[in-house]
Amino acid sequence: MQRPMHHPPEDFSLKETSPHLGGGGLTGDKLTTTYDLVEQMQYLYVRVVKAKDLPAKDVTGSCDPYVEVKLGNYKGTTRHFENKSNPEWSQVFAFSKERIQASVVEILVKDKDFVKDDFMGRVWFDLNEVPKRVPPDSPLAPQWYRLEDRKGDKAKGELMLAVWMGTQADEAFPEAWHSDAASVSGDGLANFRSKVYLSPKLWYLRVNVIEAQDLQHCDKTKFPEIYVKAILGNQALRTRVSPSRNTNPLWNEDLMFVASEPFEEHLVLSVEDRVGPNKDEILGRCVIPLQVVERRLDYKSVNTRWFNLEKHIIVDGEKKKDSRFASRIHLRICLDGGYHVLDESTHYSSDLRPTAKQLWKQNIGVLEVGILTANGLLPMKIKDGRGTTDAYCVAKYGQKWVRTRTIIDSSTPKWNEQYTWEVYDPCTVITIGVFDNCHLHGGGDKGGAKDSRIGKVRIRLSTLETDRVYTHSYPLLVLHPSGVKKMGEIQLAVRFTCSSLLNMMHIYSQPLLPKMHYIHPLSVTQLDNLRHQAHQIVSMRLSRAEPPLRKEVVEYMLDVDSHMWSMRRSRANFFRIMGVLSGLIAVTRWFDQICVWRNPLTTVLIHILFIILVLYPELILPTVFLYLFLIGVWYFRWRPRNPPHMDTRLSHADNVQPDELDEEFDTFPTSRPNDIVRMRYDRLRSVAGRIQTVVGDLATQGERLQSLLSWRDPRATALFVTFCLIAAVVLYVTPFRVVALIAGFYVLRHPRFRHRLPSVPLNFFRRLPARTDSML
Repeated sequence: MQRPMHHPPEDFSLKETSPHLGGGGLTGDKLTTTYDLVEQMQYLYVRVVKAKDLPAKDVTGSCDPYVEVKLGNYKGTTRHFENKSNPEWSQVFAFSKERIQASVVEILVKDKDFVKDDFMGRVWFDLNEVPKRVPPDSPLAPQWYRLEDRKGDKAKGELMLAVWMGTQADEAFPEAWHSDAASVSGDGLANFRSKVYLSPKLWYLRVNVIEAQDLQHCDKTKFPEIYVKAILGNQALRTRVSPSRNTNPLWNEDLMFVASEPFEEHLVLSVEDRVGPNKDEILGRCVIPLQVVERRLDYKSVNTRWFNLEKHIIVDGEKKKDSRFASRIHLRICLDGGYHVLDESTHYSSDLRPTAKQLWKQNIGVLEVGILTANGLLPMKIKDGRGTTDAYCVAKYGQKWVRTRTIIDSSTPKWNEQYTWEVYDPCTVITIGVFDNCHLHGGGDKGGAKDSRIGKVRIRLSTLETDRVYTHSYPLLVLHPSGVKKMGEIQLAVRFTCSSLLNMMHIYSQPLLPKMHYIHPLSVTQLDNLRHQAHQIVSMRLSRAEPPLRKEVVEYMLDVDSHMWSMRRSRANFFRIMGVLSGLIAVTRWFDQICVWRNPLTTVLIHILFIILVLYPELILPTVFLYLFLIGVWYFRWRPRNPPHMDTRLSHADNVQPDELDEEFDTFPTSRPNDIVRMRYDRLRSVAGRIQTVVGDLATQGERLQSLLSWRDPRATALFVTFCLIAAVVLYVTPFRVVALIAGFYVLRHPRFRHRLPSVPLNFFRRLPARTDSML
C-alpha cells in the first residue's frame, strides 16, 4: 500500500508579512495614505485619443491608420481604421516602471498595408520630462502634437495624446492595455484585465397549485391520475397525483423555484394525466410571465387567481389551439422577497440579506482587501516546452465579485489591487481564490479548456479586530488525487472598518437569516434543491459577462461540491467532535483525581467550597458566572492575533490514504463497471454524506461554545464576559429562590407570550465563529 503523503507543518503555516503599503507606513495599525492596502506600482500611461489631417498613403487617396506605442522592447498597437484620415481611438497604454528599459517613449502613426506598413509620423517623449499624476488629481488633459518624420522634421498630420506617470490607483488602469499582456492575442485581452461583477438578483418563486376545473381527458374508462408539472428555465417540478379522481382535481401544494432578474424565462404550467407507463396526456397548459407576478415582503396572504388552460389539437398536420372549451387552474403565485436566496455554502455565507431591498438595514462598516502578490506558484501548464502560470485572483463577498488582471508567465505575480465592500453583518465570510488563466491566447473556449484552481482563502469578518490592518501570507492548498499539495502563497492586506460599534453589537442579538426563514421555514431538501438551482443561475449569468467569469471558477468559489461524501471529511469532523469533548473529558478526569485524593490540598479546598455552596446555595450561580468571567479575562492574553486559514491537519489532508482519495475524487455516480456495486455504492455515499453533514453541524455547535471565551470573535467574547460580570452581580444581590422562580415561570410561560423568532441568546450563539472556516 502506498504511504500517505507527509509535509512539514511549517509548509502550510500562516505567515505575517510587512509590505510597504500605500507607499507609506503603518501608524498604530492604521495607514496614513489613500489606496493604502497595496504597494504602489508606478506606470507610464499613454492615452491615444485621435488624429487629424493624416496624409494619404494608398492609391485610393486615403489611409488605414493605426498607432504603435513603443517603449524599449515593449510595443502596443491600437486597432486600425480603413479609409479614414481623422480616426478616433481613445485607447490607453500602461507600461510598468519596473520593466522600463528605455529613456524615450515613441508613439508612431502607421498605415496598415498587406506587405509592409507605411510610416506616417511619430511623437516622442523623454521619460525624465513626463509629468507625474497622483490620484485623486484631475485627469491629465490630452493635447495636440504635430507629427515628425524619422529625421525630426515636421510631417503632415496631428495626434492628440496625454502621457503621464501614475499608479494602479489611476482611473485609466482597469481598461488600459498593459505591457504585461504584450504577448496576449486580441481574443484573450479581455481575459487579462481586472473586472467587477455583480451576481444576479435572485428571488424565490412560490407557486401554490390549488385546484383545476373542467378538465377534459380522452380515456373515460379509467380514473384519471392528474398532476401539474411546472417548468421555469431548466427547473422542473411536479405535484403529487391528485387524490380526487375526477375532472376537478385538488392539490393545494407549494412548488418553489429560483428566479433571477431581469426575468427572461416564463413559468410554464401543464396539467397532465398519467395514462400509462411513461405515457402522459397534456390536458391543458398556461404560460405566466414573471413580470406580472405579485411580490411580497412578508407572509401576508396573496390573492389567488384563475388561469385558463390552453389545449392544442392537430388539424391537417398543424398544431392549433382548441378554443371550444377552456379548462381553468386555480393558483396562488408570488415572488417571496423576504427570504435570502442561498447560493453559497451555509457555513461560508458572505451575504445574509433578504432579496427585497426595502428590508435591508443600514450597513455597519466597510471591508477593504488589498490583493498584493503571490509567491512560489507551481507551473500549471506547458507552453513552448516549459511550465508556466498565468495567475489571476477572484474575490467574492455579497453580490460583488472582483477579478484581478492576469499576470502573464510568472510564479511570483504582483497584482497590488485594492477592492472595497459594504458590510451588513460581521458574521460573514469573504472568499479569495487564485486561478490559472487558460483563455489568453485564443482557442481556449473552442478547445474546452478550463481555468485551473490554484487555491483559495476564506476570512470570517467577525474574527478580525476593527480598524486593524492584517498583512499575512496565506498558503494556497488544493487536494489532488495524489494528496494535498501546496500550490504557493498569496499575500493579502485586510481591514474591517466599523462605522458604528453599537449597531454592530446589536447585530449579534438579531436572527442570522431574515424573519421569513423562521416564520415560514423551508425544508432542508427544499433548501438543497434551491441552492443547486441558485448557483447554476449565478454561474450561467456570470459566464455571459465580458470577460466571462467561468463556470468552474464560480463553482469553486461557491463550494458547490461541499456536500459530496468524503471519508477524509467525515474523519475530520469526528475528530472535531472529539476535540470539543476533550474539555469535558479533562474535567471528568480532574474530578476523578479529586475523589481519589491524588492532590490532598486541592481535595480539601474543594470540600470547603462544596460546604460553602451547600450552606449558601445563592452563591452557586454568581460563582459560576464569576468563574467564567475570570477565565475569559485570563484567556484575553492568548487571544488569536491572526486570521484563520486552511488547516491541513484539521482537514486530515496530510495523512489521507490513497484509496480514500480515490473515493473522494471518484465521479458521482461512481464509475465502477458493475451495476449492482454502483447502486449500492451511490446509496452508501448519499447516506454517509447526510451523516457527514450532521456530524459537522454537531461539531460546529460545540466549537461555538468554545469560542465564547476564546476571543476568536473579540466582540462576541467581550459581550459574553460583560454579561457574565453583570449576571454575577445581579445573581449575587437577588435571592436564589427568586431567580429559580422567575426562571421556572419563564420556561413554562403561556404560548401567548412566546414569539416565533429565535431568542436573543440563540441568535448570539448562532453568530459565534467555528472552525468550519479553516476546513479544507
